Amino acid sequence: MDYIQVSITCLEEYREILIAELAAVGFDSFLETDSGLEAYVPQDLFARDSFDEVIATYREPAALTVVEGILPKVNWNEEWEKNYDPIEVDQLVYVRASFHAPKPGFQYEIVINPKMSFGTGHHATTFQLLSMQGKIDHQGKRVLDVGSGTGILAIMAHLLGAKQVEAFDIDSWCVDNGNENFDLNGVFTRMGLGTIREVQPQGPYELVLANINKNVLLDELAIYSSLLTDQGLLLLSGFYSEDIEDLVQAASAQGLTLTMQTTKDNWAALCLQKK
Repeated sequence: MDYIQVSITCLEEYREILIAELAAVGFDSFLETDSGLEAYVPQDLFARDSFDEVIATYREPAALTVVEGILPKVNWNEEWEKNYDPIEVDQLVYVRASFHAPKPGFQYEIVINPKMSFGTGHHATTFQLLSMQGKIDHQGKRVLDVGSGTGILAIMAHLLGAKQVEAFDIDSWCVDNGNENFDLNGVFTRMGLGTIREVQPQGPYELVLANINKNVLLDELAIYSSLLTDQGLLLLSGFYSEDIEDLVQAASAQGLTLTMQTTKDNWAALCLQKK
């Protein structure tokens, strides 16, 4: 199956916004470039009308130019190898692909071969949650990673000493890729396939991680809360900083209190505690 490849030139401040908007209409992989981004979607899942609407909305404010093409799926790993750069999250963790050399000076290292999955650490939401995880005691805890993507947050939980890590995603490609990344990092769990209602994880968990999007988070907040132990922590990201108040209010109704928040490039991350 071939992929639609869309190369977009845009103002830098709109790059992350466009990634989020295109992800919401079916694009499942992105490469950031010096002038903008490249976005990819399976040809049979390309929603032309929705795509055109996103482009029309941002064409003038983001100064967009758009070029479409076709990319055979077999060439994707080669594209990642040419464009994927390592990520440094504070002094906490160095995230690299298997074709990069290790780098000293970090507490931890994660090896991610992302293929078509979301969650490489480049995006501000993943970066913030990794950083936030480094501030939280994981030792001996049960951790659930909702919508795990590449598995990067689950791997971080494992490295930080979690007793048990469970993860799942709705995309079968993410599941396959996540399990490969688990193997690369010595994580001996398997990623599940489905929504949280389909997977039905069995709590309680001391820590739940969810980096998805605002609508899904709001819909599933009650489930996350029900899966947490008393004093358990819920880490959320995948939404804009202007959405913080909506998420905090909805979380409060589920007995969750805000304990930490961060923002990066207009994306937000929250840590909430069940009390």
